[in-house]
Amino acid sequence: MSNSLKRGAIGVFDSGYGGLTILKEIVELLPQYDYIYLGDNARAPYGTRSFETVYSYTAQAVEHLFELGCPMVILACNTASAKALRTIQQNDLLEYDPSRRVLGVIRPTVEQLPNISKNGHVGVFATRGTVASSSYPLEIAKLHGDQSFCVSQVACPMWVPLVENNEFSGKGAEYFVKKYVDQLFLLDPKIDTIILGCTHYPLLAPLIAKELPEGVSLISQGETVALSLANYLERHTEMRDRITTGGTLRYLTTEQKDHFAKLAEIFMDSKVCAEHVEFHE
Repeated sequence: MSNSLKRGAIGVFDSGYGGLTILKEIVELLPQYDYIYLGDNARAPYGTRSFETVYSYTAQAVEHLFELGCPMVILACNTASAKALRTIQQNDLLEYDPSRRVLGVIRPTVEQLPNISKNGHVGVFATRGTVASSSYPLEIAKLHGDQSFCVSQVACPMWVPLVENNEFSGKGAEYFVKKYVDQLFLLDPKIDTIILGCTHYPLLAPLIAKELPEGVSLISQGETVALSLANYLERHTEMRDRITTGGTLRYLTTEQKDHFAKLAEIFMDSKVCAEHVEFHE
């Protein structure tokens, strides 16, 4: 077991690049802290992988961030939050170090719904894995009751490739955005609030907004998760005091570091220098 009093950076993990949309908002709101971002880009995407595989990969990444001294890790990935978070929180932390924390992105997003939706009709765009897990409907029912919201989901398998190939503003992106928006409103024309349940999707938000009926709200997770983290650290001063405050950003990737850095700059709007790390199956 690691020294529970050790201080270190906030770890932020994603299967690929999408978690950078979360990291960017967190750093803008809480610039004083140190951060280590880890992208498992070599094994992405996670959205079509089994529960067991996503759990195994995520646990491996979390342990690596713990070994680097992170007292807290944020799973800035909806698929990892859906398929791995609970097992890591309930089982792995007890064995590794109960004083550390692993947080996800689904709960903070769902907590915002009563403040945004006026009629209780909610749509979710997500990966196939997140949709298949029913994590959003289950978390909404858990937090707000079974009768509070009517939830419809659509998997959007083409959106992540569009974003990661830097094609999120062309004709192809417009076609696939319209396709999935139309599918969602066929399921429920009354939807007034949509959750972007994948951290890549904010880069498509301008195109998505153009296709939505007037008055429909989009919940993008970056700001929501950042505010939730700030609130968490205000309430848990013992964790806040364990986070180092040098204002640094460190990027790790399981793929070729220069390729990662080039694409990461699209998400971060700033220069990125990355380090390569290797995980074994």
